[in-house]
Amino acid sequence: MTHTTDRIAALSAEAAARRVAAARATAFAGGAVAAGLGLGVLGAVVLLLWIASPFPDSGLGGALHVGAALWLLAQGADLVRTETLSGAAAPIGVTPLLLTALPGWLLFRAAASAVRTAAGGEDGPRPAVDVRTVAATAGWLLGGYLAAASGAVAYAAGGSFRVDILAALLYVPLFATAVTAAGAWSGCGRPSLARVGPYGREAVVALRAAGTAVGVVIGGGALIGAAALGWHAGAAGRTFAQLSAPPAGQLAVLLVAVALVPNLAVWGASYALGPGFAVGVGSAVAPAGASGYPTLPGFPLLAALPDEGSGGFVGWATLAVPICAGVLVARSVGRAADAWSLRRTASVASVAALVTGVAFALLAAVSGGPLGTVTLAAFGPSWWATGLAALAWTLLLGAPGAVAMRWHRDGAAVFRPRTWAGWVRALRPLGWPAATARAARGLWGRCGPAVRRRVAALRPTRAVSASAEVPVPAVPPPLPAEPPPPAVPPMPTLPPAPIAAPDPVAAPDPVVPRPEPDPGPE
Repeated sequence: MTHTTDRIAALSAEAAARRVAAARATAFAGGAVAAGLGLGVLGAVVLLLWIASPFPDSGLGGALHVGAALWLLAQGADLVRTETLSGAAAPIGVTPLLLTALPGWLLFRAAASAVRTAAGGEDGPRPAVDVRTVAATAGWLLGGYLAAASGAVAYAAGGSFRVDILAALLYVPLFATAVTAAGAWSGCGRPSLARVGPYGREAVVALRAAGTAVGVVIGGGALIGAAALGWHAGAAGRTFAQLSAPPAGQLAVLLVAVALVPNLAVWGASYALGPGFAVGVGSAVAPAGASGYPTLPGFPLLAALPDEGSGGFVGWATLAVPICAGVLVARSVGRAADAWSLRRTASVASVAALVTGVAFALLAAVSGGPLGTVTLAAFGPSWWATGLAALAWTLLLGAPGAVAMRWHRDGAAVFRPRTWAGWVRALRPLGWPAATARAARGLWGRCGPAVRRRVAALRPTRAVSASAEVPVPAVPPPLPAEPPPPAVPPMPTLPPAPIAAPDPVAAPDPVVPRPEPDPGPE
């Protein structure tokens, strides 16, 4: 019996070990497949353009090399061109954000599916999340993805159009880790942060408000970019023929422009926030005006730049976008602050502003970068200026607005007190220490009676200016006084009359019984 039990336990442990090994292998393969699909899609697009091109510059190997380099560029790695007119290597650091969506979506879906399968929730309700299992599955999937990415880096490290190895080793793992973490969170059922820690609900409100602000400003930037392209549609259309005459070349230019449309939205958002962006060293494009344009290549998106000079009313009107974002942050936090103090409400709004600033700093850093040397070394928005501007707008408008909404909701409780002690108690949430309240109470206890007496003494008096002529009302003459009535002499007082003593009552005569007659003998 004991031998059978031990045998069953050993088989169960072996089966569990096999399941764990299979899950890890599946996750590793899922990461490698996600990387391979991304590489394959971009490689197919490049091969299609290479086949359609009438005068290809390189062979099949060069086309695949470009596809691998673009896949790494989409994840933040920098590229280097060695064949330039000056002979010096020219870096390419502007990441097409639309290309970033492809590997990001593939890795996110792979991580979510692997974690969901490992947690046992593929079919039916999801069980309790095991943190160790989720972390192990995500780690193995990330390992498979980075293994495929390492092969792509080694393949694209040489040639005239190569990848910067140091930048690839730094930014590609960061990108993959962030996306894998998001996919693992989705695979676990998107657990809310409201149940994590004592300030979980505040964190959720701050993140939601920051997401609203980022979405509003990015949407406003996209509208600004679309309006600029529509205004300069003719100049943008002429650039296609200037860059390439064959249809395949014009199609390639169109695809590159479409891949840079999210970058245009971020640049428009930076323009609306105030710092603007640069299109070369020493240039500036901001609501205050545009200046310092260098000699730029003919490209559809660059043709939409405003003319040099002051921005005018249209430029300053774009500042309404961050104002709307700050108001929405105040509304989001103020509506959620149902039982919070004014200090906590201001803190949550400040955290939302900080998250908004960090998000725009990251977006600005990814959407810009160098496109060459010397003049084109600075291209796009400044990450620190854009982040500080987003932080300032949302902090200066969001925090006071949220506090005002919270105060307005409890306005009846704030303005109800009529005594000084009630005012002090009402204002304590603003941060008044108890010592200040006690000092104010003692000072008023000493000076209050004297102040009240002084106010009561001054209340009937009215200050009249010496130069002012105040009409004096006419006083009617006094009426003649009537003579007083004659005095009535007082009544004489008489002495009290003596009271006679009552007459004595005579005592009744004694009753003597009368003798009865003797009847005699019968």
